Amino acid sequence: MPGLFYEDFEVGRVYRHELSRTITEMDNMLFSNMTLNPQPLHINRHFAETETEWGQPLVNSIFTLGLLIGIAVNDLTMGTTVGNLGMKETRFPHPVFHGDTIYASTKILAKRESRSRGDVGLVELEHTAENQHGVVVAVTTRTAMMKKRNPTVEV
Repeated sequence: MPGLFYEDFEVGRVYRHELSRTITEMDNMLFSNMTLNPQPLHINRHFAETETEWGQPLVNSIFTLGLLIGIAVNDLTMGTTVGNLGMKETRFPHPVFHGDTIYASTKILAKRESRSRGDVGLVELEHTAENQHGVVVAVTTRTAMMKKRNPTVEV
């Protein structure tokens, strides 16, 4: 697997991910419906055009968040993460619209040994998404439990 092990993460390093994705109306509609989110801001073009300041539907922010983290998987955590421990300070400073292309980067904020498990370490990552114009559309900080290359096993 191409993912990084705990030992490979360097605090302060920034990864600019090569994968990017253009979001379609179908993506937004499908995700909103799959998650039972009937918000007309996402799924009703007429409502969005006539009742909002945006004049068009907004992409569901949880889809944007999932895409942001998903873009990073191939470069950072493919097969080497045990799981997410949490996300904090998630922000959406600018809306995402149908047709926007999302680009992502990740900064390694911190890392530490697990206090309870010798086979993993905790890595704090800050993921940032930008649209095709370089405008930041999402930022989140998450903590991932990562496998160690050389785990210490207690007997």
